[in-house]
Amino acid sequence: MREITFAQAINEALREEMKKDPTVFIAGEDIGLMGGVFGVTGGLLEDFGEERVRDTPITEAAIVGSAIGAAVTGMRPVIELMFIDFTAVAMDQIVNQAAKMRYMFGGKATLPLTIRTCAGAGFSASAQHSQSLEAWFAHTPGLKVVMPSTPQDAKGLLKAAIKDNNPVIFIEHKLLYGKKGEVPEGEYTIPLGKAQILREGKDLTLISWSRMVDICLSAADILSKEAIKAEVIDLRTLVPLDKEAIFSSVEKTGRVIIVHEACLTGGFGGEIAALIADEAFDSLDAPIKRVAAPDVPIPFNPVLEKHYLPDEEKILRAARQIL
Repeated sequence: MREITFAQAINEALREEMKKDPTVFIAGEDIGLMGGVFGVTGGLLEDFGEERVRDTPITEAAIVGSAIGAAVTGMRPVIELMFIDFTAVAMDQIVNQAAKMRYMFGGKATLPLTIRTCAGAGFSASAQHSQSLEAWFAHTPGLKVVMPSTPQDAKGLLKAAIKDNNPVIFIEHKLLYGKKGEVPEGEYTIPLGKAQILREGKDLTLISWSRMVDICLSAADILSKEAIKAEVIDLRTLVPLDKEAIFSSVEKTGRVIIVHEACLTGGFGGEIAALIADEAFDSLDAPIKRVAAPDVPIPFNPVLEKHYLPDEEKILRAARQIL
């Protein structure tokens, strides 16, 4: 199977859905002439023109607001908010309008809106361009939240998000854009709400999403040299959440570490831990551990940023505490 980058997989998904469905269009800051700040939408302006590839003013509130209007009147907009940090500027549109509109109209209105944005640290982009804010959106009923970790998942999940009749927050990690992986050439989608076991194990379960999945796989490799078999689950989507995959793994291993790049307090890992404690407590042989970023703004200094981020050593420390 051919190998392409995460960014190329996103581009392919957009291109294929725009070819198939004339109601699909994309909009955002610098996505046309520039091809996006990370080059993800490159070439789409030339292929589809300014009507369907719209460079917008620098106003996230207007980008989301106009996309909500387009979606509720029959279009399928895919908008790009340059960094997830900037969603704060459009939270009224996202949380009070997009998330609630279908419910408040008794299901008579649909809102097929996909909001693409990038998250995560590792570029020394400092505190206002590096956050992982997925818990904000997972907390809001009416929004779906997707966070792929591989090129194959990025393409399949984005296509599923575009076809969905509900608003989807599609979060891409900056450091994954250059990651290469096998991606089928034919048509495929990956259903939202279906986790994937990337590595089988019997001694403990590592649960993660987005870039931290790679860190978990690396930690599992190190643990295997100590005869410890760690199972690695990539949730892929936080909303809807594949609870069955989580419970099945916990029942098998009895020990759980949840790893995410977001700050510890209020992070989505706390929700997963509570869910396991509520519904799978009898399967546990040790306390649930969380490995996450500290509750501080993300440093600009690359040495401090590296110290801030969860890594293999922090996962290994947690694993040895519960084994």
